Amino acid sequence: MMQLNLPTVLTLLRIALIPVFVGVFFLPFPGANLFCTALFGLAALTDWLDGYLARRLGQTSAFGAFLDPVADKLMVAAALVLLVQAISTPLMAAAAVVIIGREIAISALREWMAHIGDHGRVAVSSVGKFKTTAQMAAVLLLLYREPIGAFPTLEVGMGLLLIAVALTLWSMLHYLLAAWPVLRGVKKG
Repeated sequence: MMQLNLPTVLTLLRIALIPVFVGVFFLPFPGANLFCTALFGLAALTDWLDGYLARRLGQTSAFGAFLDPVADKLMVAAALVLLVQAISTPLMAAAAVVIIGREIAISALREWMAHIGDHGRVAVSSVGKFKTTAQMAAVLLLLYREPIGAFPTLEVGMGLLLIAVALTLWSMLHYLLAAWPVLRGVKKG
């Protein structure tokens, strides 16, 4: 029987926060956007914390390694879908489609590469980490949307989202180029 450790419990908590996050997004009360932003921030914090604790405490597991990226992708996809509803522009919709589409495509590519025993070609890259950072910051700002003093939260959030989209496309190209010889059917030498 699988035992749950603290990092895995934090990952499960992140998944459990998704319906709460969605529900709060639609609540009609002043400050709902702040509460929603705080929930997304909490999810992002648990993402960092579960990885840190798994390494620090030596509590890595196959289940945790599987579940962590799933939780991340579910939370980001939920946030992007909600943001398309809140910021109903073609730019927001296109950004959400690119980011969610890339996640689906690269997840499928990684699964296929692992199936054929060549998953090392599509390991997480530094570009992917920069993309994730820009994406998380953008989503936090866009969920809040209201200016903070003279700080134009919405505009900066959209700028960061465009950077995240550019990095998303760049990282997808990086992964596809790494896997291209295998996709073309060229044997490893």
